[in-house]
Amino acid sequence: MTNPILLGMLGTNEIIIILVIVLLLFGGKKIPELMRGLGKGVREFNDAKSNVKREIEESASDINRSAKE
Repeated sequence: MTNPILLGMLGTNEIIIILVIVLLLFGGKKIPELMRGLGKGVREFNDAKSNVKREIEESASDINRSAKE
């Protein structure tokens, strides 16, 4: 998720300038690799977040079951 406050402060011109600088620094061939790596990182983060949420829910249900007994 992006921070809406940060995007609210950046105008179209600033975003275009940033994109041009990134293109100049990394070149057109490296950008797909960077985006692929970024996508993998986001996917791993979401998987870890889902695992933590599932473990918390399982622990809560175990606690509820033991409290009922």
